[in-house]
Amino acid sequence: MKFRKQRKGSAAVTTQLRETRTHPYQQALRFVPLGTPELRLYQAMREALPVLDAAIVKLVRLTGGFQATCPDKLAEKRLNDFLATVPCGRCQVGIQSFVDAYLDSLLTYGRAVGEMVVADGRLRAVCWGDVSAVQIREGDSPLDITLCVQDEAGQIIPLPCQELLLFTTLNPEPANPYGVSMLRSMPFLANVLLKIFQTVGSNWDRAGNIRYSVVCKPGAEGIDSYSAADRAEQMAQQWSQAMEDTQSGTVRDFVAVGDVSIHAIGADAPVLDSEIPVRQIMEQLVSRTGLPPFLLGLSWASTERMSSQQADMLTSELWALRRTLTPVLERICATWLALEGYEGRAEILWDDISLQDLVEEARAAYYNAQKKGGETV
Repeated sequence: MKFRKQRKGSAAVTTQLRETRTHPYQQALRFVPLGTPELRLYQAMREALPVLDAAIVKLVRLTGGFQATCPDKLAEKRLNDFLATVPCGRCQVGIQSFVDAYLDSLLTYGRAVGEMVVADGRLRAVCWGDVSAVQIREGDSPLDITLCVQDEAGQIIPLPCQELLLFTTLNPEPANPYGVSMLRSMPFLANVLLKIFQTVGSNWDRAGNIRYSVVCKPGAEGIDSYSAADRAEQMAQQWSQAMEDTQSGTVRDFVAVGDVSIHAIGADAPVLDSEIPVRQIMEQLVSRTGLPPFLLGLSWASTERMSSQQADMLTSELWALRRTLTPVLERICATWLALEGYEGRAEILWDDISLQDLVEEARAAYYNAQKKGGETV
């Protein structure tokens, strides 16, 4: 009597592959405020969210230029010529390039550092520096601070020629002498926004690269349990070949025996609407910058325009930044005048912010003149 040798049945294998994708800016996930600015985090936020980078760049551009005035007109002319041609490092020329980089660092990190380069008894250059390498050592008096760096041995040593160093903080706090970045209150919202963007990208990966589920149900005659694995493997190979031929432009029909059903995996899953939450988060971020939304390319209304109230608020923000920069510029001018042998001090006169301000000022002066003329009559 012969016994039929049974083949070992193939065990059913369930496999699920899921990539643990997260957005590439992990600093926003692990950020814990510790009282001092996280410089790398703020830089990563600017790289991850273009709206924040655009806001800082526009604030720098809107701050505008300036002129220096002196009682001595010859000194004034020479001083302005020097400011227009002074080297500022990184192949930049002109004090305006220094002001732009200095203000950019001030808004991003909450502090900015620079240096006046003196050679042969004359002021030769004005450069900005890396704020992450500078630390503050406070003295006995709140007015006494020393800028220091860390040497190769890890020791904190003061920088030489402190009188030639420039240092400015933005909205410093009593317990934080390093200033406050404009981005300080944004890491949590930036983290949520990046999660939404990453999820949208993952959903498009799923929708753009469709995965199929092929299910074959045997007919009434059934199917041999020993050949089920072989038939499934054959169907998988043929289906894979059909998909590969489709990519090359060849149409291949898929033919199978039995009740075969093909479904797109995840096609019925609803995709969450991201428009409302993204706008709510963007409104919070934009409100911190002080800029009208349409200046950042956000058209949330069909008739978006800058109202007079928004113009006044933006003007006040820009003048606040100018007041922060003025002492540094006056110190640069005073150093140049002293080294060139001129007496007196220079005054910084900022350019008008926009034509709209000139129109409003002219209209207000016209109304005041009318009012005075009416009172005289």
